[in-house]
Amino acid sequence: MKKIFKMPKPVKIIGRTSSITNAFVNGIIPVIKPTDEEIEDVLQTLGMDKNHITCAYCGDPSTEWDHFRPLVKSKKPTGYISEIHNLVPSCGKCNQSKGNEHWKTWMLGNASLSPHSKQIPDIEKRIAKLEEFEQLYTPVKLDFEKIVGAEMWKQHWENCRKIHDLMQESQKHSDKIKELINDSFKK
Repeated sequence: MKKIFKMPKPVKIIGRTSSITNAFVNGIIPVIKPTDEEIEDVLQTLGMDKNHITCAYCGDPSTEWDHFRPLVKSKKPTGYISEIHNLVPSCGKCNQSKGNEHWKTWMLGNASLSPHSKQIPDIEKRIAKLEEFEQLYTPVKLDFEKIVGAEMWKQHWENCRKIHDLMQESQKHSDKIKELINDSFKK
């Protein structure tokens, strides 16, 4: 029976720090809605149309649009924003697996659920379409600190650091509570 049963992984407060950092980045990222023509143009470049949209990476049904170039790298914003020239149709598995890796390195790498790992038969064709997309479209990239000023930018990241520090403190407190609760079962 133990082969079919798997306990859920315990949740740690500090295990959510990357979610907080991502929220601090995504909370400031502009979102520019594309026109129908822009969407059609991108789909055509990727060999698709509005009636047949698949994951640009693996070919499974598309469930979302992935940031082709990551918004966050090394816990800081890259400067890219959410706009059609930085988005490609994706399935949730590829989007999650790719994370903030460079798309081609990830596609050809051994990451769990990467197209190479999934042995996608037309991977070279998909790479060629994505290279065409990359060459054809220049995404918007901004210098956020320059736009808002050094002081406002510094305060934003200081707020993020304070939340991370509070999470560390909360984790220690939580561990003590859990220890007391676990000890109550041993009696």
